[in-house]
Order: sequence, then C-alpha cells, then structure tokens
Amino acid sequence: MLFNSFDFIFYFLPITFIGYFLLNKFGRYQWANLFLTLASIFFYGYNNPSYVWIIISSIVINYIVHLVLSGEMARGITSRKCILTAGILANIGILFYFKYFNFALEIVTSITGKSITFSQIALPLGISFFTFQQIGFIVDSYKKAVPKQDIVSYALFVTFFPQLVAGPIVNHDEMLPQFANPENKSPKATNIYLGVRAFIYGLAKKILIADVIGLAVNWGYNYAEYLDCFNTILVIILYSLQLYFDFSGYCDMARGLGYFFNIKIALNFNSPFKSKNLVEFWKRWHMTLGRFFTRYLYIPLGGNHKGFARALLNVFIVFVVSGIWHGAGWTFIVWGLMHAFMQIITRLWWRAKQSFGLPEIRNAFLKGIVNVLSVIGCFGFVAFAFGIFRADSLAQFGVMLGNLSKFNGIQIMPELANYFCLKEVSYVLRLFNLDTINNIVTWQAVLFLAITVFMTWGCKNITETEENTKPSVIQSLGLAVLFVWSVLSLSGVSTFLYFNF
Repeated sequence: MLFNSFDFIFYFLPITFIGYFLLNKFGRYQWANLFLTLASIFFYGYNNPSYVWIIISSIVINYIVHLVLSGEMARGITSRKCILTAGILANIGILFYFKYFNFALEIVTSITGKSITFSQIALPLGISFFTFQQIGFIVDSYKKAVPKQDIVSYALFVTFFPQLVAGPIVNHDEMLPQFANPENKSPKATNIYLGVRAFIYGLAKKILIADVIGLAVNWGYNYAEYLDCFNTILVIILYSLQLYFDFSGYCDMARGLGYFFNIKIALNFNSPFKSKNLVEFWKRWHMTLGRFFTRYLYIPLGGNHKGFARALLNVFIVFVVSGIWHGAGWTFIVWGLMHAFMQIITRLWWRAKQSFGLPEIRNAFLKGIVNVLSVIGCFGFVAFAFGIFRADSLAQFGVMLGNLSKFNGIQIMPELANYFCLKEVSYVLRLFNLDTINNIVTWQAVLFLAITVFMTWGCKNITETEENTKPSVIQSLGLAVLFVWSVLSLSGVSTFLYFNF
C-alpha cells in the first residue's frame, strides 16, 4: 500500500488510528500493539500478499536469534558468536537471493560464457530496510544492549508501517521505549497537528513536484539520443531534484504518520543539497543508513583508530557497500565507487590543509562566496553521480555523456517543457486570458523549476520549523488547499523511488 493512495488516506489510516487508540483506551496495551502490528503487515502485503510470508519468516528467524543471544534458549550452545554469525548470514542470504542472485548469475555468465537460465525473482518491498534493521537488532542483542523482548513488541518494531518499506532504519532504543510508554497510549492534539502538517507537506512534495519532474526525467532517459548538451544537463539535474523531493516527501510523510501514533521517528533527511562537501552531504542524506554503516561496518572495521590510511580504506569499503546496497547493477557499483573516491579526496584535502597550516578565510564576504561555490560544486558532483544512478545501464549514460558535445544553445526542449504545464495552472491562465503569451509553455516550465529551486535551497525544511509550529487559521487553510490539490492530482500508481532499493 502506498502513502499516496486513496485506500491509505481515507481507509487504512483512519481505521488503524481509531482501532489502536480505542484498544489503548480500554487498557488493552498488548492487544493494541498486536493490532498495530497486524495492520502494518496488512499494509505491507496489500498489493502483493506473497510478501507477507517473507517478512514474517524474517521476523521469526531474527527473534529466535534474539532469544538465544539473550540467554533464553542458550542451553547447549557454546558460542554466542556462532549464533550471531549464523543470524547475520541468514539475513544477508535472504537479501542476496531476492536482490542480487540474478545479478550474480549475470556476472558468472559474462565470465564463463556459459548460458544460464535466469528466473524471475520479485524484489519484496523494503527488504533492504527491514533486513538491516534486524541485523542491527541482533548485533545489539549479542552485545547485551537489548532487553529481552516479547514477540509482539519485536514484530511491531520491525513492521511499524510508517518506516517499514523505505526507512528510516531505526534502532531498538529509539522505538521500543516509545511503544511501551503509557503516555503515548492516548491521542495528543499537538502531535496530530504536527503529523497532519508533515504528512500533507510530504504528500505535496511527492505528488505536485517529484511525480511531475519524474515524467520529464523518464522522457529524457528514454530518448537520451535526441538530447543536446543543455537538455542533457537539465535532465540529469532534474533527476536529482526528483529523487530529492520524492525521498524528502516520503521522509516527511513517515515522520508525520509516526506523530499520529505519538512516535517520534528518527530524522532521515535534512536538506542535503545545502551541503558544502560530500562528508556533510552524507550526514544529511539518508542519515540512518549512514548511521547504520558507521555503527555496524565502519567501527567494526577499525574506524579511524588504526591510522589515517586504514580509516580511508574503511571509508572506501563503506561507500562501495552503500552502492551495492542501493541496487544490483553496475550503475550502482560505479555510483558507490565515485562517492568512495570523492570521500577519500575530501579527507586528503582536509589533511593537507591541516598539515600545511592553510589559514581559514576570515572575510565574511569572501567566506560567503566560497560557501556558495562549495554548495554548487557539491551539488554538481552529486547530480552527476545520480545521473549514473538513474541510468538503465552504463551504455545509456555513455550516450548522455556524448550529448555534451552537442551544444545547441540554452533552450528547454518543448517535449520536456510540456511536462511542467500543470492542468490547474493552465486553467488559471485561461481564466485570466494569459494563455496567449508567447512561449507560455516554456515560461511555465521556468516558473515551476524556479519554485523548485527556491524550495530546495531557499526554504527551511519541515523538521527545522517543527518545534516552533503553532496552529493558525492561515496555515490550516494553506494545508487544506495543499491537501485537496494533492488528492485531486492523484492518478494511477506512483511508487516512491526508494521502494526500488
């Protein structure tokens, strides 16, 4: 089930909200948690019931590992480390089969030249997210950092629907205490308002911005050979903006849905395109994935405690694994390698500055210019790398690189510009007799992109204004307009991009 669907907004969410708090009202806390767990599993398997057995099997396997590591089933077991290793391998094995098996066969075929039959393996939604979340849980169980959990609490921790299919990858210590807190068992008006606000903003980002940009991006990549230099660069930048608003919208909606149930979900997205370097970017983009890799890969590899060279190697490994985590394909591996090398270059530059004692810029004006140029440079690299990330193959991206030699002026192609002519905007233009302006299609595209750029770099994000938000008539009316506009614009099935990862 999708957040941006009629079934979710008008049926699933209100029924789940009312049922959960009604059970809590009568003191049936464990029943309420079970109800929310079953509702989350229904949410997960709504469009494909076959997914349900996969997540249930994963939960059962990891819960048994948790019990063993917690001492409940440890009789006759001599090595807890063996159990942890088996648990991690089981998780990785399930993930490998569904996500990487065919890609591995493709590599074997290319090396050996033997013909191997490929089977159709459907990628279950969110498997990368709930698998990593459970790996973190059993590792912490091994470290005795997790109190023994009952099966319902554990299943709710894994399946809680706002964060199930595309993150964030949450930790047990930030979720389980909130589910158990008696103060969270009744609805709170402040949290409901924050939830409504975040959900509507996220819905608008997804429907009114990301999906609109996505149509243009799809056309651009499908007809890459017809693009010139300017429009190739534009399409690559557009994909970065599509992914930005799609993922940002999902994170806002997930955080808002958590507030409905008095659960504060970990921040996962914090205006990453405002970053001045790639290290900062990865502290703002998919923050919980970076946290997971730091805690469960970078630090176990030695972190920065075994010398500078070893730290650079560990960073390299983390970003290559990050690329593989995002998808089974050479484009993802190249994307991960690009970020790995740039992370190393950034750290080497910082080390050189420190070694040579280069002075910091004191002049406020010059510092401002350097910061702006740094943001532009960081975004430029990120957008270029995302261009490879989006491509169906390295060959397709090679075609787009070849287009950079086809300079034909600075003008948006009509085929691209048409995608930004929203029906509702066109109606308003006709109403005021403005639809006869020369190049109106191009001007609408420019206006749409200008608003998008302003929202990306000129506005605070939803979490930055969260603490000081107070309900007002004007803001409530604005939210109502955004909600109605977004709902009326719902058409067909539009999944979130990170569902594919």
